[in-house]
Amino acid sequence: MSPFPSPRPASAPRRRSLLASAAGAALLVGCSGGSGSGDPGAGPSAAERARARAARDSEELAARYAAVVAAHPGLAERLGPLREEVVRHAEAFGGARAGSPTASATGTASAASPSVSARAAGPGDGSGDVPADEKDALALLVRAERNLADRRARALLEVPGELARLLASVAAAGAAHVFLLTEG
Repeated sequence: MSPFPSPRPASAPRRRSLLASAAGAALLVGCSGGSGSGDPGAGPSAAERARARAARDSEELAARYAAVVAAHPGLAERLGPLREEVVRHAEAFGGARAGSPTASATGTASAASPSVSARAAGPGDGSGDVPADEKDALALLVRAERNLADRRARALLEVPGELARLLASVAAAGAAHVFLLTEG
């Protein structure tokens, strides 16, 4: 028998083993989650679908900006930089490149016709043709930017790290666009 009594019962697990078990479990959980990303026949992952949707949303928003500029040429100087940034967002999400036939055809078609329907922020946003009044047209863009920024902010919880950071950044840019559109 030892002259010094043990401070803990012999059958209790050590703190280090508990920490190692917890860390191992966290690693297993982190590595095993997946929406079929390793299975080539499973289709696109949730992250890939979210990225594609974000690219499509940005492309549609850029088309909406082009439609408003086509209907109200006096707003071109004010809206041009915002539209260019939205096009860069689409590119960041892997959407059509600015020099591609799809992107240039969309931009040309939207810019050429003032009656182009501007559908960008999704169903239920009240979108339609560009209003005849400049203030109403700007309000249309504000609604589209705000709805899209809100939707992207909600999507942050459902996507992995790098895509979440990109969505957060683009959502913040959309919120800044709302501010710029409402000021002045």
